[in-house]
Formats: sequence, structure tokens, C-alpha cells
Amino acid sequence: MKPVKVGICGLGTVGGGTFNVLKRNAEEIARRAGRGIEVAQIAARRPNPKCETGSTPITADIFDVANNPEIDVVIELIGGYTLAHELVLKAIENGKHVVTANKALIAVHGNEIFAKAREKGVIVAFEAAVAGGIPVIKAIREGLAANRINWLAGIINGTGNFILTEMREKGRAFADVLKEAQALGYAEADPTFDVEGIDAAHKLTILASIAFGIPLQFDKAYTEGITKLTTADVNYAEALGYRIKHLGVARRTDKGIELRVHPTLIPADRLIANVNGVMNAVMVNGDAAGSTLFYGAGAGMEPTASSVVADLVDVVRVLTTDPENRVPHLAFQPDALSDHPILPIDACESAYYLRIQAKDHPGVLAQVATILSERGINIESVMQMEVEEHDGLVPMILVTHRVLESRIIEAIAALEALDDVVGNVVRIRVEQLN
Repeated sequence: MKPVKVGICGLGTVGGGTFNVLKRNAEEIARRAGRGIEVAQIAARRPNPKCETGSTPITADIFDVANNPEIDVVIELIGGYTLAHELVLKAIENGKHVVTANKALIAVHGNEIFAKAREKGVIVAFEAAVAGGIPVIKAIREGLAANRINWLAGIINGTGNFILTEMREKGRAFADVLKEAQALGYAEADPTFDVEGIDAAHKLTILASIAFGIPLQFDKAYTEGITKLTTADVNYAEALGYRIKHLGVARRTDKGIELRVHPTLIPADRLIANVNGVMNAVMVNGDAAGSTLFYGAGAGMEPTASSVVADLVDVVRVLTTDPENRVPHLAFQPDALSDHPILPIDACESAYYLRIQAKDHPGVLAQVATILSERGINIESVMQMEVEEHDGLVPMILVTHRVLESRIIEAIAALEALDDVVGNVVRIRVEQLN
């Protein structure tokens, strides 16, 4: 049987890793796929010194690959929203299967792309778009197909996790660690996507669609970054038995789907709370399997290439399969997707960590307790610190029981209006994940 011919668009970190893995493990991959896989063309603006491409034809125009009649599968690894979007649609139009690691592309344009792919009877595979080398999409879409998924929660951005780990373990300030992350290549020169939760929201959007059978709706995901976190809050959380993680949470409720990315306190004894550095982890709770945890490298040259090549093997295995009987792109058959709405953040429910800077006057705690009680907010624990010498204020730390976000917003406004409360109340959500 003749080999499947592949075109790689983008020879950067992931593209280079993909080429190297395909070359190094060619025999093993062919055994798994049932056919040989040949990289017949590469589109790249510049060579990658970590790749020995040999006689493989290289072009500077990615559309040469999409239009090449010899190419069976286009691997899109150029990133971004616009050019990648055009490339993928052109490849699909030409009847080619597509493998991509582009989470932004799938989160924003996936509904359109999958509809076009169904029209043409081709596959669009995207395992590498979420959590690098962790095969979490396949696990949810296929391995947990018997389950009604209740919720999932993930540390799905290695840059943010590295920053929070350094802040906790070494007491360093956010800005200081961010500079190191940029120097190490973990963060871009403009780190907005990483530290503001946008990158994680792209990935969470994809996971939620596969878990709950809903269309991709990135524009409805709530995002909150980690730029305002202080070492004080990291330390107070530790004293209360929690770790702060930049968590993506998707939860099914009777009213709709919660889809949110934000700093979150997690009990320190949870496995996911002990995922450190640039590593990723996704916890999934299903009604039959219970809770499962998927852990591994969330980025990097060969971990991500591992997922790209795994997708490629899947494509090769089903090249001759009736398109109507393939695994659906978003796990559920297209005509069976749910219209269960995405909830606005003020309709979501969580427990909360509150840090209040109060004047050293008697009765302040009683006022705080009254404001919370009047809004049906129960307090789980309170920690009152010593008076701070530099400003004479008393840090007051509270953890509440679960409550609607709208109630906690009202309570914070009332707390900040108190004469004895100085500045803004710090609020961080709390998830038990049990």
C-alpha cells in the first residue's frame, strides 16, 4: 500500500518536533497506522536548525501545500487566527484532511471548520491544541464516551502555572517571575494571552464542547488573569491549607454551562494542586468513571509533536472509513449538539476567599459577618492577622461556603463601603474538586 503523503505548514518548535518524530519513529508509526507516512512537502519561512530535512521539498508559501495534489494530509502549525484559518479552509476545499495544534483557531472558528469538513467528508484532528502531549481530548471524546460529564477543571497554561509555583515556593513577586519566564522562553514578549487567561480559555472552550456536546463558544468564556495576585495572598492561602492555581473550570448545571478561567484556591491535598512548574493537568468528573486526572507536559517541541503525530495516525487509520461513521469532531453527532446555554459569571456558583484590609477598631468582624449573613453567605473559616506596622491595618481573611457570584459582588460592594474597610476587597474563587 502506498504511503500517505503529508505536508507540514510551519517548521517552528512544534513543526520541527513533528518532522523529527515522524522521521525517527517512522517504522513504529507505520506499524501502528497500517501504512507508511511520508513528509512530502514543508512550508516554512526559515529553516529550523534542529531539523535535518534532507531532500524534502520546502516552500515559503503555505498555500502551495494546500494546493498540492500529491498531499493527503495538511498539518497546520503556523498558529494565529487569520492565515491559519484561510489555509485550513483551502485544504478542506481541496479534499485534504487536516491536523492542527492551533487552539485559538479551533476555539474561534471551529464550528465553521468542522461544518466544511463534514461537507467534504474529511477529518480535522486537533488533539495537540489542548494540553500539549496529554491526550485529554481523545480521553474525553472516546475513553469517557459512556459518561455524562459533570465537570472538568484544568491547569492548561504552563506559563501561568510556572509563575504561581515560583511565587509560592520562593516568595517572589509576579513581575519578577514573569521576566524570568520570558527569558526562559515560557512566556512571549507580550504575555497577555498567558497571564490574562485567554490561552486557557481557548483550550477550555474546546474541552467543554467535547465534554458537554455544545457548540464552541469562546466569546462566552469568562476570563480573569493572575497579574493582580500578591505573594501575601499566596501565603495566606497556604496557611489556610490551599494552593492558588490559574484554573479553567467547566461545569454542567440545570441552568446552563459554567465556562470560566480565573485564579482559584484548591485544597493543598488534591493531586491537581500539586502540579507545579510548566506542567499541565486536567481533572474530569463523570457519572460512571468518577474523577480522573490527566497530567503531563502541556507544551514543548516533542510533547506537542506526540499529539500531532497521534492525530495523524488516527487520520491514516480511517482514510477509507465512511465519513458518517467516524468519531465526530466534537464527540457528539453534529445534529445532537445541545443548546444548553453558557452561564454569565454572575450566575455561576463558587466558594470564595476574601481578604479585607480593616482599621484596628473593635466590631469590624461583626459588621463583616452581618453583611455576609444578610446576603445568605455562610462563612467557613476566618483568619485575622496581626496589625501591619507599615499602615496600621489588620488583614482579615475569610473563606465562604458556595454561593452565587451575584451575591458575593453585592457583599463586596457593601464591605468596601464600610468606614473601617480600606481599599478594595480581594476576592479569589475556591473550588474543592471533590
